Amino acid sequence: MFSHVMLGTNQLERAKAFYDAVLGALDVKPGFVDRHRVFWRTPTGVFSVSLPINGEPATVGNGSTLGFACSSPEQADAWHAAGLANGGSTCEDPPGPREGATGRLYLAYLRDPDGNKICALYRYPKSAA
Repeated sequence: MFSHVMLGTNQLERAKAFYDAVLGALDVKPGFVDRHRVFWRTPTGVFSVSLPINGEPATVGNGSTLGFACSSPEQADAWHAAGLANGGSTCEDPPGPREGATGRLYLAYLRDPDGNKICALYRYPKSAA
């Protein structure tokens, strides 16, 4: 559905360090800087952070959350720990399983150093209790 997702940042180097760490926990290679943006490319899409091109400060989208797919609850925990160790802050409930309308999920939420809300998500197989 998506070709790419881009979030705003006010400090490109800080954002790169943060996302290199959290995305590294998901086996994504470090991002590369292209002028005022950083890109992380995978076979399934592109994630990016950018200084706003209009020169205004980047702001947080109230009610917005960007989710990253994980291969296990342990990977989601590693993602969360990497985020906390690199300038992120925890938000929502602690990482753990949740029951939802679409089945059982393991979720871990963070705010990145710019305040953007992000999430690590693992979907348990339908047969898992």
